[in-house]
Amino acid sequence: MAAIDPAEEINELTGTLNSIQDVLDLDSLRKQIAELGEQAAAPDLWNDPEAAQKVTSKLSHLQGEVNRVEGLTSRLEDLKVLYELAAEEGDDDTLAEADKELASLRTDIGAMEVRTLLAGEYDAREALVTINSQAGGVDAADWAEMLLRMYLRWAERKGYGTEVYDTSYAEEAGIKSATFTVKAPYAYGTLRGEHGTHRLVRISPFDNQGRRQTSFAGVDIVPVVEQTDHIDINEDDLRVDVYRSSGPGGQGVNTTDSAVRITHLPTGIVVSCQNERSQLQNRASAMAVLQAKLLERKRQEEAAAMSELRGETTSSWGTQIRNYVLHPYQIVKDLRTGVEAGNPTAVLDGDLDEFIEGEIRWMRRQESGQE
Repeated sequence: MAAIDPAEEINELTGTLNSIQDVLDLDSLRKQIAELGEQAAAPDLWNDPEAAQKVTSKLSHLQGEVNRVEGLTSRLEDLKVLYELAAEEGDDDTLAEADKELASLRTDIGAMEVRTLLAGEYDAREALVTINSQAGGVDAADWAEMLLRMYLRWAERKGYGTEVYDTSYAEEAGIKSATFTVKAPYAYGTLRGEHGTHRLVRISPFDNQGRRQTSFAGVDIVPVVEQTDHIDINEDDLRVDVYRSSGPGGQGVNTTDSAVRITHLPTGIVVSCQNERSQLQNRASAMAVLQAKLLERKRQEEAAAMSELRGETTSSWGTQIRNYVLHPYQIVKDLRTGVEAGNPTAVLDGDLDEFIEGEIRWMRRQESGQE
């Protein structure tokens, strides 16, 4: 197959970048940045730490969006000059440098284009993530803890804030479950394709005969509720239990019964929080988690009802979505998109961008009926 002419590809990338700018509406973003900058400069901003955190987080995100687009535009202009210089001087080293930068720009503009696909009703929200160990005994509990670390490392790499609300430790190793938020704009839209069952195949470190073990963990992603959401919860529908927070091996983290577990009796949804010292704070956090789960349940019921009216069948993403094989060979493969990586260690250390971008494109095709 004939190689694509660099000038032609640069023109295509320029067109893609122009489309991205149209979708993002940079003038509107700059206006929002100016308004948020004024709010961030207010002397009483941190009187309400939660509101202040939202202002500074959104400001940082929007500034990053504009800087990324401007940076890509500048790099494309510089690349044109680099190719011209290589041609004029017949310099193979300069040509190789230009080809390398073209490949890099192709990847970076593709990643930026994915951001424009996040146009769902709740995509701009922060994300609430729950991880549960499933089949596989102690290996599954260890696997759930590995996934928790993977997502926290991914968020750390991105500079996103996180807050772990609750961790239920297993007796021997790992965790039974964990719930945390990713506090960044578009975190839900970015991560919602991670919802489902993740399967690990490896030589079990807990088997003294060194046998291969398959274990499973479930990942649940829902959008964080906002003040505009209308989720009515009847106090009579709640059972509230308080208990003492504990850490790995039963080690006491708190000497008072400050941890809170709330059961929503009509749905059977159970949420808990133990990260705060105050029972009142833990109850408020647990209620926020419950509201988010009930909002997602309501959204799914409404979507199912609309699909039934239209005579459509809805595909569930809450099934096995990705395999992580550490033995007898090493590969991580997404069962929906076909994206795969031969370095599970890097993936488990938070290198998820290729998988997430593939999911976003796949979900967009699913939602638009292209597949």
